[in-house]
Parts: sequence; C-alpha cells; structure tokens
Amino acid sequence: MTFTTVAAPRSYARTPRRGPVTRLLEDERWLAIVLLLPTVVLLGLFIAYPFIKGIMLSVTDTKVGVPGHFVGLQNFVNVWHDGIFRVAVWNTCIYTAIATIFKLALGLWLAVLLNNNFKGKAFTRAFILLPFIIPTVLSTLAWKWMFDPTFSVINWGLYRLGIIDHRINWLGDPDLALISVIIVNVWRGVPFFAISLLAGLQTISPELHEAAAIDGARAWQRFRHVTWPLLLPVTLVVMLFSVIQTFADFQLVYVLTGGGPANATQLFSTYAYQIGIGTGLLSQGATISLAVFPVLLVVVIVQLFYIRKAETH
Repeated sequence: MTFTTVAAPRSYARTPRRGPVTRLLEDERWLAIVLLLPTVVLLGLFIAYPFIKGIMLSVTDTKVGVPGHFVGLQNFVNVWHDGIFRVAVWNTCIYTAIATIFKLALGLWLAVLLNNNFKGKAFTRAFILLPFIIPTVLSTLAWKWMFDPTFSVINWGLYRLGIIDHRINWLGDPDLALISVIIVNVWRGVPFFAISLLAGLQTISPELHEAAAIDGARAWQRFRHVTWPLLLPVTLVVMLFSVIQTFADFQLVYVLTGGGPANATQLFSTYAYQIGIGTGLLSQGATISLAVFPVLLVVVIVQLFYIRKAETH
C-alpha cells in the first residue's frame, strides 16, 4: 500500500504593508519624540520664550512704546541701589520662610490625623482640599473682607471674646499687614502639604510601626525613628515646590494689599509688576523679576542635594 504526501495549500494572503508613519511610530525613539513634542512646544512658548525675552529686556532701557538700547548690567546696578527693592527682598524671604514652616507643621499634623481610620474620612479629605481648589482671587477677596477694619468678622469675634476693645486695621497697619498676608498664604497652602504628605504616609508599611511598638517604642518615638525618616524625601519635594510657588506669589498679595501699606508687603512679584506695568519701565520690571532667579536657583540646588542625600540613606 502506497501513501502519497499531499502538500498543504499555499496561502495567498498578503502581509499588509506598513507605511512610513507606522514604521516611525513603531520605533521607540521616534515615538518618544512625538509624545514629548506637545510638552516641549508648551514649555518653549510659556516658559523658555518669556525667560529669554526677560533677559533681553533686562539689558536694555526699553519702555512701553519706546524701543530700547543695550545698556549691559546697568539695570541690575540701579536695582541693587534701590531701597524699595531691598525691602522687597527682605519681605519675600520672610514671607516664604515663615509661610513654608507653618504650612509644613500644620500639613504634617493634618496628614497624620487623616492617616487614621475614622468615620467620614473620605468627606474630610475632600473638604480639606477646598482652600486649595477655590480660585485664588475669589478666596483672597473673601479674606480681604474678613480683614476689613469696619466689617471684619475677625474683629467682631475678637471683640465678642473680650480680646480687643477697638477695631484693628489688619491690612492698613504696616506691622500687621505682612502677618495677615502670611496667614492667608498658610490657609491656602496647608491642603497641598496635607494631601501630599498623606500620600507619603500611606506608602509606609504598617508592619514597621507594629514591630517598633512590639519593641516598646512610644507613638512619638515611632514617628521620629520610623515615620519621619521614610517621609523625609516626600517632604523635601513638597517643600521645594512650595518654596518656588510662595517665592513667586503674586495674586494673593496683589489683591490683599498691592504691596502696601508703605511697601510693608512688597514682594519681588508685586514690585516688578508695579515698575514694569504700572510705570511702563519694562526693562527695570524684567530686571527685578530676574533677580529672583539666582535666589531660587540656590534654594533648588540645596534642596535637591538634601533630597538626593535622603534617598541614598
């Protein structure tokens, strides 16, 4: 008996040809470029171009409607000898330092509380975000009314409690204006710290706390030797973003005081706006704005150093 082998029928289906676009997208290098292109365009238009334009304005004597001529570093020399500029530098450093410390302390306290299990935890977390979600100008206008010497609900409450016996002009007193602005900034920034640090707390394994408790460590000792070292990298990153944002704060201070009274709340941003837009001296306004850059650069380098150091330990 003879067996014959029958060949399998040949398939005539053609493999679809890939176009040049498909071949490029299948290449990871080109795909990465395509995906990053929108981000690069946005960063170039809204960050790189204004920064370069600011540098070009700072080395000229440009005014509104008047083309400028190259003057080198003369604008920086003039700004350095400006007494109001030095006041703005001091106010900005005090404003940023005090606000950041209080936001960190209150945010960490709230994060530890929210990390516990209790009834209504989800609602409480959402409610705490309200100061950060509400538009800055809208919430600042509400605070401006609360600080009003005539209609202030704060004055009314303090008077009812017997703490004061006369109206306090919170935003009109040079000694109280900066404190009032810092209070509003802390109120607005605490939710960002609380939610960010809460996310960091939830990445810490509960088994570490249980082991420390078994070894006899108390609550404060567990926080100091277990929670805080593991939370430090997240804390440094949050502080970095907060310092940059607070240092360049404009809307809050401008709506509340406009830099007054008597430049008591004058910051880099408000002074640059008053000089560059209010008086039309674009080159000097750009110079004041760029004066923030070296300070922020030093702060970023120092904090990145500590972030790298915390991650390696």
